[in-house]
Amino acid sequence: MDLMALFSDPAVWAALVTLIVMEVVLGIDNLVFISILSNKLPEQDRQKTRRLGIGLALIMRLGLLLTIGWIIGLKAEVFNLGLVGPVGEHGEPMFETSFSWKDMILIAGGLFLVWKATKEIHHTVDPAPTHDVMDAKNATINNAGAAIVQIILLDLVFSVDSILTAVGMTEHVPVMMIAVVVAVMVMLLASDPLAHFIEKNPTVVMLALGFLLMIGTVLIAEGFGVHVPKGYIYAAMAFSAMVEGLNMLSRNAHKKKAAQSPDPQI
Repeated sequence: MDLMALFSDPAVWAALVTLIVMEVVLGIDNLVFISILSNKLPEQDRQKTRRLGIGLALIMRLGLLLTIGWIIGLKAEVFNLGLVGPVGEHGEPMFETSFSWKDMILIAGGLFLVWKATKEIHHTVDPAPTHDVMDAKNATINNAGAAIVQIILLDLVFSVDSILTAVGMTEHVPVMMIAVVVAVMVMLLASDPLAHFIEKNPTVVMLALGFLLMIGTVLIAEGFGVHVPKGYIYAAMAFSAMVEGLNMLSRNAHKKKAAQSPDPQI
């Protein structure tokens, strides 16, 4: 279809705007992971790693769009365990026992995300590990190559999820490509401010890791055919972020009050 004729249709513009918003929202998960991982690297490697990770996300998404037939084929059943699982109130199965490549990618990505978030939470709550563990940890987080490999793995998972969402919303590949490029540009602009904000507010790191843990669990559930409405997930994340914002305001107010108080007389 001619591009001029395509974009003369108001429905196409409505689909494009909706898809851009959806892609930006879906990109938040990817961006949080990249920000947390890059902040573990030496200062001189952080910005370069973030931009490389986001650039790879764009390349993967556009590459997947060029193989749209193969992407749609990922939904085809690969194997079936043939098990009869529990059923809901209306007799429908509560989870699937047949798996496609998409399901297996989501499960593997979810398990990786749960493992990574749990590991980072452990390091955060255990500030004094043994020397052996510390040496191994430093060898990992100071290696930009290892960080990039982990970013690539999660980029792939989030890219598949992102493109399958796009396919479900419109059939026009040019619209999908524009939405993906705009969403990734937004991620690129937001990456440095978000990473600096997370670095300057240690309690936000734990909140972000909690988000990643929840997202990983949702990916695993989706892989088993248990649909979790995204609205619930993002509403919970927004509420948690609002509570953390109130905590930050409260701490800042107490600090200002303590700074303005006169020294107690001895």
